[in-house]
Amino acid sequence: MGVNQAAVDEARLHRLLGAADLAWLVDRLRRRLERGQPLTGPVSLAAPTPAQRAAAERLLGRAPGGGASLTVRLDAVDAVLRRSGISPDGLTAAASALTGPVVPLADARRTEEHAWTEAYAPLTLLARDEPLLADWAAGLRDNGLVRRLAGTPAAARTLLDQAARVLRDLPAEPARSLTVFAADTLGSSHALDDGTPLATVALSGVRALTGHPDGTGAAWRRAAWASAGLLRDDVSSTVLVLNLRGTPALDWMADAGEPCVLTLRQLAHHAPRTAPPLIHICENPAVLSAAADTHGAGSSPLICLQGQPSAAALTLLDRLRGLGASFRYHGDFDWGGLRIATTLLRHIPWRPWRYTAADYRAAVAAADRVPPPLVGKPALSPWDPDLTSALAEHAVRIEEESVLATLLPDLGPAAGYS
Repeated sequence: MGVNQAAVDEARLHRLLGAADLAWLVDRLRRRLERGQPLTGPVSLAAPTPAQRAAAERLLGRAPGGGASLTVRLDAVDAVLRRSGISPDGLTAAASALTGPVVPLADARRTEEHAWTEAYAPLTLLARDEPLLADWAAGLRDNGLVRRLAGTPAAARTLLDQAARVLRDLPAEPARSLTVFAADTLGSSHALDDGTPLATVALSGVRALTGHPDGTGAAWRRAAWASAGLLRDDVSSTVLVLNLRGTPALDWMADAGEPCVLTLRQLAHHAPRTAPPLIHICENPAVLSAAADTHGAGSSPLICLQGQPSAAALTLLDRLRGLGASFRYHGDFDWGGLRIATTLLRHIPWRPWRYTAADYRAAVAAADRVPPPLVGKPALSPWDPDLTSALAEHAVRIEEESVLATLLPDLGPAAGYS
């Protein structure tokens, strides 16, 4: 049974112990009860004021002693309360009457940890349904980000429920406006604005979902959202092409043998109507520029990702695939290049264009100077698992620009590579 509060004379108790000059003593009582410690033995206050000494003397009916600190024995206070009838059940009942029911800290911690566990339930369900997000979800539980952003289990539950709703609807296909997506999914067009806790959590999930590299700044956030098909606008996302046909504008540029930049807006309104049977894809603009310089209008169709595939690039490639095109891909021989290639492979099928372990080893052997060292976290190469091992073995990076002599003949009118 709980403490019988009716046995405490609360009016007399507040006159005896409720004074401001004894607040320190009541605080010590409550902290002891929270820790499950008995209300016995001495408690001390360093550098007390004269008023605090006088209040302790009135409580005990005698001076509590001299010295620089003030010491009060709790057993003596308990005896006063029982003897006076103010609290027949002693100091514990009096402390509860003064400060309200006391929850032991161990119980409070268990209750709070249970609440935090429940708050992560949307994350647990999301990881179960989306295996790509399982490692991200586990990391988010452990790194303290949600606790820092939300503060309380209740706020965290709301935050993670919204983040899960966002990530379940990604990647957006076809690409769409970020603000419209936020309004449709969360009921507010500003729900995913920069700097909000939800945008921070959702963007970390987008990286896990799409393989977009880590980074900071407005340009990085724009690109990260775009990797999942969410756009700040429909003209910032672009893709670079050479000798692609299928619209009057593309035909005109192909006749001139000049590179062309396509925006997502152009692809939405004027997508190519035809596609060649084979299209080469590269990572770096230098390859496309060199192809235009070398072959001009005679170059094979070439698409340049310029790093991680943009929403415009993915939209174009999906369109061309639907028209019957197949793809060959080449990128930098480094860990970042492997991640870009793997991200692309999640969206469209492609075959390697001189982008295997054998090609890497040949490029290392042919290098006329020592290539730069390989840095960063290792990545997989699902199209050729031996490529990852080869990079780890040689530990140097081979950039596309350094193998142009090998790549450019594959793009010429008389190319025998297919």
